[in-house]
Amino acid sequence: MIVLFIIIPLLIVYSLLIFYYRQSWNNLPLHVAPAYTPATTVSVIIPARNEAENIGRLLTVLQQQTYPRELFGVIVIDDHSTDDTAAIVQQFAGVTLLQLTDDGINSYKKKAIETGIAAARGELIITTDADCWCGPNWLSTMVQFYEQEKPVFIAAPVSIDCSSRLVEVFQAYDFAVLQGITGASVHRQAHAMCNGANMAYRRDVFYEVEGFRHIDTIASGDDMLLMYKIWTRYPGRVRYLKSEDATMHTRPVTTWKGFINQRIRWASKATHYDDKRILPVLLLVYLFNLSFLVLLILGCRHPVYWLYLAGLWIVKTIVEFPFVSAVTRFFGKQYLMRYFFFFQPLHILYTILAGLFGQFGKYEWKGRKVS
Repeated sequence: MIVLFIIIPLLIVYSLLIFYYRQSWNNLPLHVAPAYTPATTVSVIIPARNEAENIGRLLTVLQQQTYPRELFGVIVIDDHSTDDTAAIVQQFAGVTLLQLTDDGINSYKKKAIETGIAAARGELIITTDADCWCGPNWLSTMVQFYEQEKPVFIAAPVSIDCSSRLVEVFQAYDFAVLQGITGASVHRQAHAMCNGANMAYRRDVFYEVEGFRHIDTIASGDDMLLMYKIWTRYPGRVRYLKSEDATMHTRPVTTWKGFINQRIRWASKATHYDDKRILPVLLLVYLFNLSFLVLLILGCRHPVYWLYLAGLWIVKTIVEFPFVSAVTRFFGKQYLMRYFFFFQPLHILYTILAGLFGQFGKYEWKGRKVS
């Protein structure tokens, strides 16, 4: 029974954390951009590796933006692609194509972004990924928020658009939850969270904090690690833009192996966080999810633990439901709630695996093995 004296406090603290996220997300103002005359020059930076299937769609929607064309430029940095990525980019007038020549480094994406920023002329740098797309008011909304609120760093929403396949639906659900936590955390200045598929920062501030220096040997972390460097210099001026028009859309990975690889990649940067505020949260979430596995194993000897396991599963669902419901409603994905209860075991399992292998394992990404 001593196990329950450990699990119950974990449940209580975890429940308080979820309540905190829920309140913070609900209190985060929904931004509506009024009519205005923009003045900010923008450079959109897009690292791309073997994205021939996707890059054309993104460049097309960028050409359809309502933001004045003379005020923004698009820079694509081709990261040693072996497909037709570069050839497709060259078909779009006004898009600058750069070729990444560095090899043998551990963080190609950071180097690509750094290369793009060096060639940029915009006051505001906005980064996204080559497999994304957005609505026509994306740039206008991002810049209007920047001009009105005066942040130096903006984290903005990212949404996964999926088919009916289980692996894709689960990713859409899981990613929406992560976005809700991101918005809540940034709004409360609790800890640094963002996604490199949709974020912006001032070009001069990037150089003021020395860009990716001291984090350039880490394979991932071009988003959150940079965000924290900027936050330490400008606390209170890192903001989350909660707006449907500012949302960037992306595709899920198509296999469970690819999904786990992606989550291991994200988890791998946890040991490199200078923002120590997030580490107790990560530890709490990991231990809480691990408690389900502990109860499952103990139930093999004493079946009563399986009853405790079922009870914990139900309580977890009840605690999380209002928060997840609010987040999926913002992203227009309320249909995901019909799977919510049944996704719990899958979410618990992947959290345990990704958290473990993210610290001790290797992963493969974009055809590269990374350690």
